[in-house]
Amino acid sequence: MQQGEIELRDFGPDHIEGAVALSRQENWPHRPQDWQMALQLSSGTVALDDQGRVTGTILVTPYGADCAMINMVIVDRNVRGKGLGRRLMDQALALAGDRPLRLVATTDGMPLYEKLGFVPSGTIRQHQGSVAKLGAPGGVEAAGTDDLPEIKTLDRDAYGADREALIDALAERGQFAVIRRNGAIEAYAAIRPFGRGEVIGPVIAGSAEEARALIGFFAATRPGAFLRVDTDSRAGIAGWLTEIGLAHVGGGVAMDRPSRTDAEQARPRVYALANQALG
Repeated sequence: MQQGEIELRDFGPDHIEGAVALSRQENWPHRPQDWQMALQLSSGTVALDDQGRVTGTILVTPYGADCAMINMVIVDRNVRGKGLGRRLMDQALALAGDRPLRLVATTDGMPLYEKLGFVPSGTIRQHQGSVAKLGAPGGVEAAGTDDLPEIKTLDRDAYGADREALIDALAERGQFAVIRRNGAIEAYAAIRPFGRGEVIGPVIAGSAEEARALIGFFAATRPGAFLRVDTDSRAGIAGWLTEIGLAHVGGGVAMDRPSRTDAEQARPRVYALANQALG
C-alpha cells in the first residue's frame, strides 16, 4: 500500500479497538462491548490508512431476507472529502444484496444517501439523561425466556422484518418487559447496557400510552440512572421523555432504500432505536 492510500478490508474483531477510537472522535459513547454486539449481528467494511489505523467503518445488519440496516457509518475527519464515504457505502450495498435498506442519516450524510436512492421516511429523536424518580406503571411485567418466541413474532409483525438474532443478542445482555392482554403479549420493550449507562429499545407498542408504560417500567427501578431512548418523532412520547429527565440531544433522519422488487415495508408502530438498536 502506497503512502496516503486507504485500503478497505472486511471488518473483523481485531478492528474494534480502532473503531472505538474513531467513534470517540465523533463523541459517540460506544464501548468495545457495544461495537462487539454490532459486529456480532452484522457484516461490514473497515478503512485502514498506510499505518494500519482505522479511518472509516460501516456495518450492514441483515434482518433475514426482509431488509437490512446500515449502521456505524464513520469517516475520519482527516480524510473526508476524498470519496471514502462513497466507497464504504458501495461496499455496504454489495453486502446487502437485493434487500431493502434502512439507515438513520445525519445532515452531512443525507446528500450521499439521496444520490444512492435513499428517501426520508421519518425523524429520529435521541433522548438521554439522568432519569427522574418515577412510580411503577401498572400493567407491565418482566418477561422471561419462555416469552422470547412470542416477542419475536410481535416484533416481526410490527417492524416488517425478521430480527430474531437481534432479540437473542438483547436477551443475552439485557432484560425485556411486556404488556399482556388475555394472556397474549401485545407490546414489549428491551433494555441493555450501552455507553454511559443503559439504552431502552426497541419499544414495540400500539400506542404512546403503552410506550410510556414500558419505558417507565424500567425507569422506575433506576432513579438517577443515565438512560437513553431513541424514538420516532411520530411516536408522541418526546415531551414525556423530556419531563422525566431524558433531554432531547440530537437525532437524525430515518431513510429507506427499497429493493428493485420491494413492496412497501411495514413500519413499526412505535420503534425506539438503540443507536438504531445498535448505536
